[in-house]
Amino acid sequence: MSRGVLITGASRGVGAATAQAFARVGDRVVLHCRGAVDRAEEIRAGLPGDGHSVIAADLGDPAAIPALVDESASALGRIDVLVNNAAMFVDEPVGGSRRIGHPLAETSYDEWVATWRRTLAVNLEGAAHVTWCVGRQMLDTDPADGVQRGAIVNVGSRGAYRGEPDVPAYGASKAGLHSLGQSLAASLAPSDISVTSIAPGFIATDMTQTFLAGPGGDAIRAQSPFDRVATAEEVGDAIFWLASPQANWASGAVLDFNGASYLH
Repeated sequence: MSRGVLITGASRGVGAATAQAFARVGDRVVLHCRGAVDRAEEIRAGLPGDGHSVIAADLGDPAAIPALVDESASALGRIDVLVNNAAMFVDEPVGGSRRIGHPLAETSYDEWVATWRRTLAVNLEGAAHVTWCVGRQMLDTDPADGVQRGAIVNVGSRGAYRGEPDVPAYGASKAGLHSLGQSLAASLAPSDISVTSIAPGFIATDMTQTFLAGPGGDAIRAQSPFDRVATAEEVGDAIFWLASPQANWASGAVLDFNGASYLH
């Protein structure tokens, strides 16, 4: 039975790979993006099957989220699976060069406050608000015969555990996302809605290829004893499994997916 799947941040990288994983088995996918509609449409056009859509919305704006979910439910008939993948990683220009992130010792107070507000608004609050809207739809609308009432998968990060000294707002947002997932797993299990999270390590995407090709690339790969980083397709396939009925008993879990690069 085909499921309706909403994937946030699906115009590239892990989101696009996750869309491929669901579409391959006949699921219908809404690819959310903030502004990269043309790129998301290219991904949609390459998906197998029919019934896929692209919907744009700024998850940092709570007022935009109910319309995103309503439009997605209308396009899909019902949202059976939610993948909270959208996230921002703030990279601020400083003095003509680029400083990655917002380390405390190098960031002004105003920059610090603005970065935390932007990051949490999308990565944590945005995911929470999308989940509320989708969760209420899952509770209020019966699924098709043979389809689980709901599955929610949050895309977190190993940075929630090992720390992110250069991007503390990002690490904190992912730790909060893991905690949100566990709270909702306990809350929604009686209604047959599973909630899981995945905590990937470094992933090879178009956004990270500069790092991997640069002088620090070997050190990044060496973080894992496999001497490589994950592919977006590997992460997408893991997300697909977490949303499957076979993974229902994993509800509440946070799956470490980092090639043994960080153990805790």
